[in-house]
Amino acid sequence: MRHGEVHNPKGILYGRLPGFGLSVTGRSQAAAVGRALADHDITLVVASPLQRAQETAGAIAGLHELIVRTDDNLIEAGNTFEGLRVSVGDGALRKPRHWWKLRDPFTPSWGEPYLQIAHRMLAAVNKARVEAAGHEAVVVSHQLPVWTLRRFLEGKRLWHDPRNRQCSLASLTSLVYQGDTLIDIVYSEPAGESDPRVTGA
Repeated sequence: MRHGEVHNPKGILYGRLPGFGLSVTGRSQAAAVGRALADHDITLVVASPLQRAQETAGAIAGLHELIVRTDDNLIEAGNTFEGLRVSVGDGALRKPRHWWKLRDPFTPSWGEPYLQIAHRMLAAVNKARVEAAGHEAVVVSHQLPVWTLRRFLEGKRLWHDPRNRQCSLASLTSLVYQGDTLIDIVYSEPAGESDPRVTGA
């Protein structure tokens, strides 16, 4: 699951910065997903250590009388633009001093390598899957890590156009296993669709 909307009035790419919790809308989104999953056989809720993921996970864990477990492997991707505005037209990308960071979109050069993200996310998923064997687990992370893991599992190249991510706020990317074999990936938006270009996801 991707966390809900964040309170970010300055529109910066907040990345791993502390102090960015859910907005009023984000709390409503998390509650909506919680209601959608209320009758599911959930025995484990795990989240990124970042506040927005913890708050999102809490809305689901509470309905199942569970405690949110933290896994650092679910954290947002590292990004050298963290703390800056990066929206088109008025952000850091207009300044030549930042252009060198964009030299390699395939790794990418401005942040944590996609393959590293995929591997740590898969480790977190496998750990949760084993712990919740025979039941369901909810794993709360961030847009880029979720999308990168999905592309990795689907055998697609990891570099991509961020505008085309299918990973709305508070969306579910469900991995369906039969034993140890992944048999399906199901995407859903219990809280509704949002723009994948939302800053700092």
